[in-house]
Order: sequence, then C-alpha cells, then structure tokens
Amino acid sequence: MSLDERHRRILFAVVTEHIASGKAVSSRSIAKRYAIKLSPATIRNVLSDLEDAELLHQPHTSAGRV
Repeated sequence: MSLDERHRRILFAVVTEHIASGKAVSSRSIAKRYAIKLSPATIRNVLSDLEDAELLHQPHTSAGRV
C-alpha cells in the first residue's frame, strides 16, 4: 500500500506516541497533540485504513492502536 501524506503523518504520530508512552494511542490524543487538523472521527478512519494494511493493530474494539 502506498501511503498518502495524511496516512504517513498519522502513522508517524501513532508510532511516536506509542514509543513515548508504551500504550495504545487514541484518535483524540493524535488530534490534540499534533498539528493534524482533522476530527477524531476522520483520524479513526485513517487508523482503520492503516490497520487494514497491517501497519497498526487494535487490541480490542474500544482500544487505541499500536
């Protein structure tokens, strides 16, 4: 899968946050902490795309991604 700029930026944010905290990362935390002007719902859609591409993993439905 070739990633566009939006997907790359969100993937970078998730990886950076996960390395810093060691925890799953939520769409809301990405929206608040990074200069990504997207709603948490839009970020969740991108996270779902990244999960479908097997670049991220969601441990369970209500969890963030790692």
